[in-house]
Amino acid sequence: MTILTPIMRQYQAVKEQYSDCLLFFRLGDFYEMFADDALLASRELNIVLTARDGGGNTKIPMCGVPHHAAANYIARLIEKGHKVAICEQMEDPKTVKGLVRREVVRVITPGTVLEDIMLEDKANNYLAACWLERKNKAEFAFGLAHTDISTGKFFATEISGGDIRDKLADEIARISPAELLLPEELAQDELFRLRLLDRCVGCLTPVADINYVRRNFAEVLQIHFGVAHLSGLGLDEHPAAALAAAMIIDFLLQTQKRSLQYIDQINFYSSGEYVLLDAATRRNLELTATMRGGKRKGSLLWVIDDTQTAMGGRALREWLDNPLLEQKAVGLRLDAVEELTLNPPLLFELRELLKSLHDIPRLITKVCFGNAGPRDLLALKSSLQVQPRIFALLGRCKTPLMQAMLDHLDLLEDVAGLIEAALAEDAPLSLRESGIIKKGYAAEVDELRGISSSARQMLLELEARERSRTGIRNLKVGYNKVFGYYIEISKSRIEEAPADYIRKQTLVNAERFITEELKELEHKILTAGEKLAALESRIFTEIREKTAATAPRVNRTAEICAHLDALQSLASVALANNYCKPQVDDGSKIIISDGRHPVIEKIIGPENYIPNDTYLDHKSQRMMLITGPNMTGKSTYMRQVALIALLAHIGSFVPAAAAQIGYIDRIFTRVGASDDLGGGQSTFMVEMTETANILRHAGSSSLIILDEIGRGTSTYDGLSIAWAVAEHIIGDSCGAKTLFATHYHELTLLADNFPLIKNYSISVKEKGHDIVFLRKIVEGAADRSYGIQVARLAGLPKEVIRRAREIMAELEAEKHLQTKLERQEQISFRDILLGDQPLREGEEIIRAIREMDLDSVSPLDALLQINEWKKALKDE
Repeated sequence: MTILTPIMRQYQAVKEQYSDCLLFFRLGDFYEMFADDALLASRELNIVLTARDGGGNTKIPMCGVPHHAAANYIARLIEKGHKVAICEQMEDPKTVKGLVRREVVRVITPGTVLEDIMLEDKANNYLAACWLERKNKAEFAFGLAHTDISTGKFFATEISGGDIRDKLADEIARISPAELLLPEELAQDELFRLRLLDRCVGCLTPVADINYVRRNFAEVLQIHFGVAHLSGLGLDEHPAAALAAAMIIDFLLQTQKRSLQYIDQINFYSSGEYVLLDAATRRNLELTATMRGGKRKGSLLWVIDDTQTAMGGRALREWLDNPLLEQKAVGLRLDAVEELTLNPPLLFELRELLKSLHDIPRLITKVCFGNAGPRDLLALKSSLQVQPRIFALLGRCKTPLMQAMLDHLDLLEDVAGLIEAALAEDAPLSLRESGIIKKGYAAEVDELRGISSSARQMLLELEARERSRTGIRNLKVGYNKVFGYYIEISKSRIEEAPADYIRKQTLVNAERFITEELKELEHKILTAGEKLAALESRIFTEIREKTAATAPRVNRTAEICAHLDALQSLASVALANNYCKPQVDDGSKIIISDGRHPVIEKIIGPENYIPNDTYLDHKSQRMMLITGPNMTGKSTYMRQVALIALLAHIGSFVPAAAAQIGYIDRIFTRVGASDDLGGGQSTFMVEMTETANILRHAGSSSLIILDEIGRGTSTYDGLSIAWAVAEHIIGDSCGAKTLFATHYHELTLLADNFPLIKNYSISVKEKGHDIVFLRKIVEGAADRSYGIQVARLAGLPKEVIRRAREIMAELEAEKHLQTKLERQEQISFRDILLGDQPLREGEEIIRAIREMDLDSVSPLDALLQINEWKKALKDE
C-alpha cells in the first residue's frame, strides 16, 4: 500500500466527496489537478501535464492553472459538460504551522455559473428540475421548476392531463435550460432522456438521493423563502411543482455552499396564460435562432431586439418565448409602445438613459453572493443614480402601463448614497489593492493612508539626516522584500559608519545596515499598509452586505427598467421598419393588409419585399390552400402570417399596413424535409409524428401552418394523407384557421366540397422558357408547377434541363392519351369477364405501338403511321 504525502491524503479525502467533479485544488497561486483529473484537464484545456511526488516514490500526474485566470479555464470545462469543484485554502499559510485547511467552497455546473465570461448577456442561464408525481390512481403530473441564479428569478409550474410527456418536452424547449435535474429513475429512461436532450437541454444531471427531497420538500422551501406554509408561495395545491422547486433549492445549497436569500420568491405560472408554441413551431418560426446553424442573426429576435441593456434584452426574449393570451395585457403593452412611437424625442431620451445602465440584476446577485468587487458596486451605484431621471421621464407618460411602472419605481437613493459616500470613484478592481474607501468616510483609513502616502517623504528626510550626520554623500535608504528597509554604504566608506549602525547584509561593493530609528519607521510604514488593506477590506465588506440587504428592492427596480427597455425596443423597431399597431381582439378573424415577413424584409430591404394580404375566419374562409412552384414564397408567406400573429400577442407592432388578430390560443407549424428540419434529420416518421401532434391538440382557436404534408412518401400515399389531414382540420372536430401549402394540385378539388376552403396561388409571369416569380398571392389554384423552370433557376446543367423537357413532353402526351381513354364509357366488370366488350380504338392504337418492331420500321413509315393514329384519335 502506497503511503501518500500529507497534501495528497488531503486531496484524496476531498476528491472522494466530489468524485463526479474536476477538483480545482488551491496550492498557493495555482489551482492544481491530480491523477485522472489532471489527465482529463490537460487534454480538454491543452495545458502541460507534469507530475508530483505522491509519497512512496510514486509520481502522480498533475497540471494547474493560475488562480487569477481560472475563470477562463473553468468556462471551457463547463462548456464541454464538466462540473468543477473549487477547493480553497481556508487559512493563511503564513500564520499556520503544518498543513493548511482546505474546503470546497463551490461546485460550478452548467446551470449554476455566475461568472460574466460564462454568461450570455441577453439570455438567461436556467437551472431546471423535473419531478413526476402521482395525483391519483389514474393520473400523474410533472412538476417543473427553473431558476437563473445569476438574476434570482425562480419559476414553477405543473403539467397534467393527456400527453404530459409531450407537454413537458415542449415546455422544456421553451425554457431551454443549461442544466436539467432529474430523479435518477427518470434519468434512466433512455427514450425520455433522448427526447429531452432533443429539446435543447444543455445537460442532464441525475439526482440520486430524492428521498430526502420527498420527505422534506415543504421544510426546504419554507426555510429558504421564509414562509410558514406552502400557501405563502402559491404551491399548496401543486405538490409536483413544489417537489421540483425543492429539488433545485437543495441542489443549490449543496453546490453553492451558502445562503441564496436573494432568490426570494417563486412565480407559479400556468401554460394557460400564454399562446402555446410547441418545440417544432419554435424551431420552424426561428424565433430566437435560425434552423440552419442556430445563429441569432436571421431570427425574429434579431429583428426586434434593439434593447439598450442586457436585462432589457433578456426581458424581450422572455416576452417572445411567452406570447400573452389575455387581450387586456396585450393591449396595455401595445398602448405603451404606441405612446413611445408617437413621441420620438421622449423615445430618444429614454434610450440614452437606458444606455447608461449596467446589468443591475446580475450586479446585485454578485453583491449578494459575496464576490462583487469595488468596481461592481460603483457600476451598481451609477445605474441607480439614473433612476430619478427615468422617474421624471415616466412622469411625462400617460398610458396605464407606463403609469404603473412610475408608481412602482423605487429610486433607491439611499443605496446609491451609501456607495457614493463610501467608495472612491477610482477604486481598484480587486480587494487586494488599496484606495477602495473614499477620503473622509473613515477617519482611521485617512490616518493610515496618510502614513502610507508620507512614507517616501519620511524616508527621504531620514536619508538626508544620515548623510549630514555621517558626511557620506552617497549613503542611501532602500527596500527589498527579503530584508525590508536598509541604509546602504559603499565599501570605500565603510569605516565611516557610525557605531549605532547594525550590519544587515554584505554585498560585493557595499554594506547594508539598519538603525533603531529605521526599524521603528519600517514597522510604522509596513503595519500601516497592512492595517489599511485589512481595514478597507472590512469596510467594503460591510458596505456590500448593507447593499445586499436591499436586493429585493433593487431587483424590482431592475425589472421595471428591463420592461421599459423592451417596450422602447419594440417602439424603435416599429418606427425604423414602418410597422403598424395591430388590433388584437377576442374575435375569430385574422385580417392582414400588406403583411411582410419581418426577417426577410430586413435582409433584402423593404423596397424589394412584396407584401401580401391575408384573410381567415370561421364563417367564410377557414383554410387557405396554397399551390404553386417552389421558390415563389409560399413558405415565407405562411410563416409571416404566424409571425405577425405572434408579434401582436407579445404587444409588438407588426410588419403590415393594417392587422386585426383574433383570439389565438396555440400556433402550430409543420415544415417539410427540404427545409432541413432539425438540422437535416427530417424523416417521414418525424413529419407524421408532428402532424399527429397538431391534429391531437389543435382546436378552433388555433392557427396552423402546414407546408408540404406527405412529401416524404410515395405520391399516392402522400396525397391521400394530405387530403385526409385537410378534411380533418376543416371539420368541426378541429376547425382551426389554417394555411396549407401543397404541391398536390389534386387537393384543390377540396374547395369544391368544403366552402370554408379557398384556393390560392403565387402569381408567376412566363417569358418563353423563363419565369418570373411575382411573389403575390392571388385567389385561385396554380395551373402548373413550373418545376423545370425552377430547376433551371437553381443551376441544373443545360443538357439535363433539355432532357427533362423532352421527358415531360412524352409524359404529358401519354397523360393526354390516357385522359381521352378515361373519358370514354366505362367497361363493366361483367363485360370484361365475359369478353363481350370490343376493344376501343384508343386501346387498339396502344396495342399497335407496343407490337411495332422499331428496328425494322423506317423513319418515313413511322411518321406515316403516327399520322394515321393522329387522325384516328381526332375522329373519336
